[in-house]
Amino acid sequence: MLKDEIAECCKKLRLSQNLAESSETVEAETFQEYLLELLRLEICNREKARKDRLIKGAGFYSLKSFADFRFDEVKLPSGITPEYLKQGTFIEEIKNLILYGNVGTGKTHLATALGLEACKRGMRVGFYRTATLVNQLSDAKKSGDLSRLLSSIRKMDLLICDEWGYVPLDREAAQLLFQVIAESYEKRSVILTTNLEFSRWIGIFYDEQMTAAMIDRLVHHSYLLIFDGPSNRVRDSLMRIQA
Repeated sequence: MLKDEIAECCKKLRLSQNLAESSETVEAETFQEYLLELLRLEICNREKARKDRLIKGAGFYSLKSFADFRFDEVKLPSGITPEYLKQGTFIEEIKNLILYGNVGTGKTHLATALGLEACKRGMRVGFYRTATLVNQLSDAKKSGDLSRLLSSIRKMDLLICDEWGYVPLDREAAQLLFQVIAESYEKRSVILTTNLEFSRWIGIFYDEQMTAAMIDRLVHHSYLLIFDGPSNRVRDSLMRIQA
């Protein structure tokens, strides 16, 4: 069959098998138009496949979108709009976002939605619970793979550290996390979600100078988003009970 021969040619040329599938459905008035449409479809398929790889590789725990997110309970800095955040302009400008507020107020939801949109725009994103990132760094150091892990982080356009400060760190873990933040300074955007004000960060890192240096690098070129609404999880639970 011609389709099988086309598929074999695609394999040898390292083109997707979608090209063989599309060859049976594309309609055009001239050979050139037919070829052009096939090539356009191949480009679209490759772009979709790349975005899917970026989303899978980001490490999101669950996929959250802006469709069911309410910005009306988030205090944005002056001049910063939801559209500015959605478009990922802050990533292009290498600005950081610190999402501060009580548990259950939507910080992780927004961080995930921002990361997902960045992936769809072709950006490399890494999403970590901070404790998980620290464990990976510690394990990589013990196994001699720290350089490789740090190299993968350096390739990212956006690093998301969820639940920052939820678990106290020992000195070595704190130093490894500081190394990641220090290397990210003015090279990639960082998003933190936390329920701890800066004055309490010393209780996480136990080193006053390192804590001050950490805050200095994160706050410079940074926007603070404050989540002061009620817990969405508690509110949703109450709504279910009332229903």
